[in-house]
Amino acid sequence: MRTLRKLLYVEVLSAVALVILAFGALFLYFDLSEELNAIENNKTLGYTVAKALVYVALMTPSHLYELMPIAVLIGTIFVMARLAQSSEFTILRTSGLGPWQALRTLMLLGLGFVTLTFALGDYLAPLADKTAQAIKAQALGQISLGRTGAWIKDKQPYSSFSVNVGALEGTTGMKGIRIFELDNKGHIVSVMQAGGGEFGPGQSWTLQDVTRTEFMNLGTPQAQASTTRHAQLSWLNQISAEMVASALVRPERMATVDLFQYVRHLNANGQSAQKYEIQFWKKVFYPLSCLVMVMLALPFAYLHFRSSGTTPMVFVGVMAGISFVLLNNLVGDLGYLQGWQAWFTAALPGLIYSFISLAAFGWLVARQ
Repeated sequence: MRTLRKLLYVEVLSAVALVILAFGALFLYFDLSEELNAIENNKTLGYTVAKALVYVALMTPSHLYELMPIAVLIGTIFVMARLAQSSEFTILRTSGLGPWQALRTLMLLGLGFVTLTFALGDYLAPLADKTAQAIKAQALGQISLGRTGAWIKDKQPYSSFSVNVGALEGTTGMKGIRIFELDNKGHIVSVMQAGGGEFGPGQSWTLQDVTRTEFMNLGTPQAQASTTRHAQLSWLNQISAEMVASALVRPERMATVDLFQYVRHLNANGQSAQKYEIQFWKKVFYPLSCLVMVMLALPFAYLHFRSSGTTPMVFVGVMAGISFVLLNNLVGDLGYLQGWQAWFTAALPGLIYSFISLAAFGWLVARQ
């Protein structure tokens, strides 16, 4: 059994590594072309070719995370189809390799891919992506989200705040900050506009070039407003740097823990969190899709196609991987529009493909 595991694991790992290398090189080419075009069009002196190369290299773990299930599927299908074509898998079966033993052996390998995918998505990719965005932000000036930036709410005992951050600068700086304070009845109390700011120690922001307008006795004849200006002002709040980055950076680039904390913050402040809840559960279930891909590949070992070769099977694997990605994105958007449970929306594509693979596997085994 140890010899069998060694044979299958070495073959599958080698094939998956080659698939990742091929797809990774393709993504590197596209990313580098895009960054070189940005350098040429923007004419930004700070963003050089060397920094673009570093940025592209740091984005590689994110691409590997996205590619892992597809690479596992294509690599495993290639190995299973080749073993079936050369009759090696038939020899293994006559030597005592049962269907469920083969499934269990591949599932153990799939658990290794699950662990690797989880480590990439939760540790290496977010850290590398954060570093890459910081490098690009320092070179280009900022990271922003559209024209209005990010909106975040912060509830406090006697008031609530609606905060707008136009852009991030580096890892600790912000630009274009607007803070609207409302009382418990929903009446506006004050408005602060700051040219920039930084995340201070503890739960505070250090704002620069601040204009604060306070409103008093609104709705009465004695209503008035007063404006003061401050070169620097400290503002206490419960909004961390990670929460601002979460609102400005694509949620799929975030770690699972950061997504969970951001969802809790949105729920606590009465904001819609379904989009981030779906993304959180996607992050939870996405590594498990490697197990689904391994299960989907095993039935190819029970097919007989000695004359056709492995190329058609690899093509089928590519199409199956693409269809899984498309279904995953489609179900995510459909679940968001229809208001489905976030965990169900994230788990549905994996459940569908698991059912298909187990049904095909059982049917082929029953025919033998």
